[in-house]
Amino acid sequence: MKLPTYAGTLEDYALMGDPLVPRAPMVPLTRTAFAAAHVVSDPLNERDPWQGRPAVDWDATLRFREKLWDQGLGLAEAMDTAQRGMGVDWDTAKELIQRTMRAAKAHPMKPRVACGAGTDHVPLKDLTDPVRIKAAYTEQMDAIEAEDGQLILMASRALPAIGAGPETYARVYDDLIAQATQPVILHWLGDMFDPALKGYWGGTSIDEANAIVLDLITRNAAKIDGIKISLLDQSHEEAFRAQLPEGVRLYTGDDFNYAPLIEGDGTHHSHALLGIFAAIAPAASQALEALAQNDRATYHALLAPTVPLSREIFKAPTQFYKAGIAFLSWLNGYQTHFIMPAGFQSSREITHYAEVFRLADQARLLTDPDLATHRMQQLLSIHGFGG
Repeated sequence: MKLPTYAGTLEDYALMGDPLVPRAPMVPLTRTAFAAAHVVSDPLNERDPWQGRPAVDWDATLRFREKLWDQGLGLAEAMDTAQRGMGVDWDTAKELIQRTMRAAKAHPMKPRVACGAGTDHVPLKDLTDPVRIKAAYTEQMDAIEAEDGQLILMASRALPAIGAGPETYARVYDDLIAQATQPVILHWLGDMFDPALKGYWGGTSIDEANAIVLDLITRNAAKIDGIKISLLDQSHEEAFRAQLPEGVRLYTGDDFNYAPLIEGDGTHHSHALLGIFAAIAPAASQALEALAQNDRATYHALLAPTVPLSREIFKAPTQFYKAGIAFLSWLNGYQTHFIMPAGFQSSREITHYAEVFRLADQARLLTDPDLATHRMQQLLSIHGFGG
């Protein structure tokens, strides 16, 4: 088939084939791994896609999660990957959490599910002080804990919006952590994922932010499971995790450097809370299985080809990465269409999707090559190529 390139040309591409077969791990994993999953739209019932609640295909959305659980992965639910604040509102996210938790309890693998609690159900203009911000967080936290979900305290756009300083972050987070019934996961999302989070934690530099967060974690270590860091900076993550109190995990959210971070440096290692794991589940699961068996050669052989794919999916502007996750779900037959809440599939160009197709094939992640080829050709035809 002919695929467009970033050079503005069409080039022949022949599939390598040889896809990985999704399966459960044969040994217990030594890393906790949460895949952050997307939401599948219901195009037949979608109305005014840029406004209001999206129409969700709940059956397809849950089937995708079950496929992740079947492969031994945990789930980070209702997070950035699920288009929180970018097409998916809190009412939809709450229903998603409720449905997912019921499905998780019925699943034979009894998977871990952690759910994002934020403030996105209240307009920013109404979140004008720490009291209102804490109340908004509390409403979502209560809804998640009512379903027995573990809490991820998502970074809130409201705190930078009010110009919060370190003392305000400390007061808000201390109170939220104290009221949680189980240890929480903190969430440090860089502004490459959401420009509205620039300056999070109230510091004027990365060193100040580090000190603020480490002080918060040290004060509350007994109530903190871990912290997810998505700054796309391997050296920062390695230095930060070495300073964490014993028993507090570092969950990498670095979709560029996850392979060495999860492997570790012999003294410390990261666990995973990654959007890319939803797209590369067979490689991720089987690589973690190999790592648990101390087979590092197989670990790297499986993950190394996924890194170029992940870097393409998460290329700048990084916040549009969700489109690549949904695209691969469609190529692999987990959904019947490539339509996203708020029409988000239009956030990436056809050359990007062609490159994702190539790299997914080279990473052995096109589970049904014939189906993937047919669907890629359909997308090319819509864009004026191949038909």
